[in-house]
Parts: sequence; C-alpha cells; structure tokens
Amino acid sequence: MADRIASLRLGALLAAVLGVSLPVLAQPAPKDLPGRIEVLPLRSTTPSGTEFLRGVRGTEASLAGELRLPPGPATTRVPAVVLVHGSGGISGSTDLWARQLNEAGIAALILDSFAGRGITSTVTDQDLLNSLAMMVDAYRALDLLAAHPRIRADRVAVMGFSKGAVAAVYSASTRFRGLYGNPQNRFAAHIGLYTPCNVRYEGDVQVATVPIRLHHGVVDDYVPIAPCRDYVERLRTAGADATLTEYPNGQHSFDNPTAPALVDVPNAQSTRNCRMQEGPNGVINLAGTNEPFVQKTSACVAIGAHTGHDPTDAAAVRANVQAFLKEALFH
Repeated sequence: MADRIASLRLGALLAAVLGVSLPVLAQPAPKDLPGRIEVLPLRSTTPSGTEFLRGVRGTEASLAGELRLPPGPATTRVPAVVLVHGSGGISGSTDLWARQLNEAGIAALILDSFAGRGITSTVTDQDLLNSLAMMVDAYRALDLLAAHPRIRADRVAVMGFSKGAVAAVYSASTRFRGLYGNPQNRFAAHIGLYTPCNVRYEGDVQVATVPIRLHHGVVDDYVPIAPCRDYVERLRTAGADATLTEYPNGQHSFDNPTAPALVDVPNAQSTRNCRMQEGPNGVINLAGTNEPFVQKTSACVAIGAHTGHDPTDAAAVRANVQAFLKEALFH
C-alpha cells in the first residue's frame, strides 16, 4: 500500500512538471451526502408576540429554506423534518442533523428565519424576533413541503433548538394551528431540544394527537429544564403523548460538536429566572401578577449564560431522535 501511495504521488509530481493531466480516480461519495439540494423561497409574516397571540399576521417577510433530499429515485416520496434554528442562527450542528436525517432516508428542510429579516443573531437582543413569529415560519415551511413532489405530506415533523424549539413544540397547539396553520396540513411529530417552556399560554395543553418529544440538559443555565418538566406533566395530565428526556451533563446546545465543552456567553439574555403567563389581549405577564414582562427591563432577566458540547449526551440525543423518527415517520 505504501509503495502504491508513493507511486501515485510521484505520478502527480511528474504530471505537474510536464504539464500533462492524469485520469482522476473516482471516489465513493460519503453516505451522509444529500441526493439533491434545493433552495426554496418561503413567504411568511413577522408578528410581535402580542400580535401573534391576538391573531394579527404582522408584516410580510421573504425567507428561504434549504431542502436536502436523501439519495434515491426522483419519483420516490420521503418523510421530512423541518429544522428550526436557535438564537445563534444556523450552525454546523444543524448541518450534522440534516446529514444524519438524509442518511436515515429522511429529507431535511433547514429553515432560515433570520437572513430574510436582516438578522444574524438574537443572543444579545431577543426582541429582534419574537420566538412565536418563528412558529409562523414553521407552518409556512410545512405548507411548502406538503406541496413538494418528493415529500410525503403526512410525514413531516418539526424539530427546533432553543428559540426555534418554541416554534417546534408549541406548533402542536390546536389554538395556534387554527390561527396560523393550514387546516389541510399538520406536523406528524414535534421535537424540541432545550426548549424555553417558561411561558404558560392560554390553551397550551390542547394539542394535536401526535407525539411531542422534548430533550433537555439537566445542567443548562441558559434555558433551565424545570419549566419543561412542569409543562410536560401538564400535557400528560391533559392526555397528550408528550415526554421529556433528560441528559445529566447537558449544557445548552450540548448536541453541537463544533463547540468546546464549556463556552461562556457573557452578553446572552436569559429568562432562566422568569416564569410568565399569557394575560388579557395577548400580553405576557410575570406569573401571578399583572405586571407585563419586558425583555430589556424585567428584573428576572439575567445577562450571561453558558453553552457547551457533551459527546456522551450528544450521541444519546441523536440516537434517541433517530429511533423516534424511524417509528413516527415510517409506520
């Protein structure tokens, strides 16, 4: 083998010196490469949080999503997952999720809620885009996929990360789907990683009869796990098919292999100390009060948090999600 490698290197060197070309040896494509990539335009709207809860559409927004189809015949319809990014935007971790979905025979639509709105990040200013507005984007992405000739319209799931997990999880709400969804389309499953569960919306346990799966790191100090424990318990009491899987060493974004084990995010806005509930006319109040929650001035808002990758928990969440999607989308 060493002699063959040396011979190939010598041949390449001689070709460069003599100005001739050598035949290129075909290399097998990695299994995780998509079969086809399409960049799809997507029309949405941008309501504020209060507008969203009141059923007001908001201003028009021109967005896009990158659809990655798994290898296979062009006539084959496949399941799909809409991936909704978090406050930092699309990352290498999003790319890895899309690759792994393709390898499992599932299409992935990487939804970009930021670029079309002129946003790069909301980490230091969450008011740039309300999390609920991203739910409108997710519903429009569902409509887009349901009309696509390669996608099984009844097998589209949604998966969100942090800020994007609000869209992924709460889009199961029959109220929100009635306000912003298409009655002909519905998500087949809802998955949230490190979901902000600390706002109690009116009717938020009245959800579609599809599975809701939350995954959360126990040591997350950016978006704490306790409110999600409470929310999943309320969902289950109401009869929903909801579970929360806990990861003992998981920081925020623990599934992201491009990050070190611990990253200090000193300017991050975190509502880890806040509990909120929807009041009259779509106003979000601090829980148990009539005091409106204001991102920049409410005393419960903390500045500074951590993120970080944990290889063991990352491997576990990817295996858990893959197993779940195999059951939910291929039955």
